Amino acid sequence: MAIRSPIIPTMITVHLGKPDEVARNITVPFDEYIKNVASGEIYPNWPVNAIKANVLAEISFALNRIYNEWYPSKGYNFDITSSSTYDQSFSENRQFFETISQVVDEIFNSYIVKDGQVQPLFAQYCDGKVTTCDGLSQWGSVELANAGRTPLEILKTYYGNDIKIISNAKLEENIATYPGFPVELGTSGDFVRMLKVQLNRIGRNYPAIPTITDDSIFFTKELENAVRKFQEIFNLPVNGIVDKTTWYKIKYLYNAVKNISNLYSEGITEEEAKLNFNPTIKIGDNGIALNPLNYYLNVIAYFDPDIPFLNLRSDTFTEDTKQMVIAFQNKYNLKANGIVDASTWKALREAYNQTIQKIPNDVLYNINEFYPGRYLLRDMNGEDVVNLQRFLYIICKNKKNIPGVVVNGLYDNLTEQSVKAIQKKNNLEVNGVVGPKTWYEIVEMSKN
Repeated sequence: MAIRSPIIPTMITVHLGKPDEVARNITVPFDEYIKNVASGEIYPNWPVNAIKANVLAEISFALNRIYNEWYPSKGYNFDITSSSTYDQSFSENRQFFETISQVVDEIFNSYIVKDGQVQPLFAQYCDGKVTTCDGLSQWGSVELANAGRTPLEILKTYYGNDIKIISNAKLEENIATYPGFPVELGTSGDFVRMLKVQLNRIGRNYPAIPTITDDSIFFTKELENAVRKFQEIFNLPVNGIVDKTTWYKIKYLYNAVKNISNLYSEGITEEEAKLNFNPTIKIGDNGIALNPLNYYLNVIAYFDPDIPFLNLRSDTFTEDTKQMVIAFQNKYNLKANGIVDASTWKALREAYNQTIQKIPNDVLYNINEFYPGRYLLRDMNGEDVVNLQRFLYIICKNKKNIPGVVVNGLYDNLTEQSVKAIQKKNNLEVNGVVGPKTWYEIVEMSKN
């Protein structure tokens, strides 16, 4: 089981002031940010174990803000502020102490976490002399280090015995959880499951939001109803579509009911952070995510001479897949590494939709044969479902072992049973959900 685990971001964006204060944002390497904060908070002549304990607290504090998108969820365009009132003291031109820099270089990709939780600990701290708090005492850590305590023992003294240190976390570009396009009926992905988890938790505090019983990756009618009720409660346009505003409002409420930026947070469990897919797809990978990838690449390449058309049909990410991905990334000014990450997925969706909208006149007559760009499933309605049912109707007339359908624009029980019969006949997963692969087989069967 893959987990949406915290990463060490290559860069962090700091607001040089309080959250609502008019001030510049600057983006700096994450390790330099930690060196800056630590050089302003602690002394270079402290025992090394005390320095390490404090640096780990500072790293965890910053990662908690980033992982939970604390400020983006409130509508800000930065990760953290420079204000010690809200976050950690950061000064743009601060000089780093060598001793502290060496410690940060050693442990900058480590952080504190509570047992059974995923998010980095909101590791509050204070100096322990002028101010006191529920978290780490900076001067108290010096006394403990002088008494021979290890960094973990020092941290457990203040944060409890149920903590541990995660080491060697991945260093990656920080990518926002919002996928970059409106999430609506028929879309799919781990971000859809994330919405369901968050709305169900919010619903415990706001019972008017209906419980979502399906935890699949598909955006269902059930989820749409929950989104509509959420939008109604929080004065957002009620359309059942999760755009960026609704996405981060959900994130904000989730953080609030979870009390996520608090030392005693309810926390995020591994089950809540579970992923059905890896965040990136690369050569050698296989699974359901290859279906839309192959379909999108094939259609785009068919109409774009800059991308080689290699007719991808395999359920495995092959060398041919990689060649087409690299060509696509080059064409759309993405990092051309043959790895499909969130940025490449977003660009693929956009390029596919643009391709369909610009179909040449000589093939315009069969425009309805192209996959509509979203999954079709039970209780959906509209023109995409009408097109599906027309193909099914043709098949049903000629193949008596396929149940009949009524072309009514509603994905009803008859439609689902026909789809399942075709999936079974073509050795596809029998789930009644029409994705790119099932759509392709249905269209081909209707022609034959």
